[in-house]
Amino acid sequence: MTIRPIVRFPDLRLRSVAAPISVFDEDLRRLADDLSDTMRAAPGIGITAPHIGILKRLVVLELSPAAGPRSYVNPVILWASGEMIRHVEGSVSMPGVTEEIERHARVRIGYQTLDGDEAFEEAEGLLAVCHQHEIDQLDGLFWIERLSRLRRERLVKRYQKQQRGSP
Repeated sequence: MTIRPIVRFPDLRLRSVAAPISVFDEDLRRLADDLSDTMRAAPGIGITAPHIGILKRLVVLELSPAAGPRSYVNPVILWASGEMIRHVEGSVSMPGVTEEIERHARVRIGYQTLDGDEAFEEAEGLLAVCHQHEIDQLDGLFWIERLSRLRRERLVKRYQKQQRGSP
């Protein structure tokens, strides 16, 4: 297991659509392990292969260290509730800045396991937010695109200022 370098905003790979995974082998398991280590070191609760520059549809989430990391291969949202919630989000690729985003309160996703088996998951609250956030990333939609233009521009300026080390 290895901590990999994280691609930082505004790298164009963060806006690229990730390719479906069709080979379920030891390399995929190693990639999932590396993503787990990289996510924990960031620190974060979710990460995708594109966050480390690999344009493949793999997500790792770990909302609770006690529960451990969960891997989702080729995840898709199958259903989303009409009810919406607001949650503060950020990204391992844009550390140090967060903003409130509106998302569906509940979702049902379909995905494959690291063995290639088909699986489904119902999620609500933070887990639902994480699924939507990471699947957006796989689809080339970086989280700040969910903000209004004004809020997005302010957030980018805050991030740039922080990166320069300005007070």
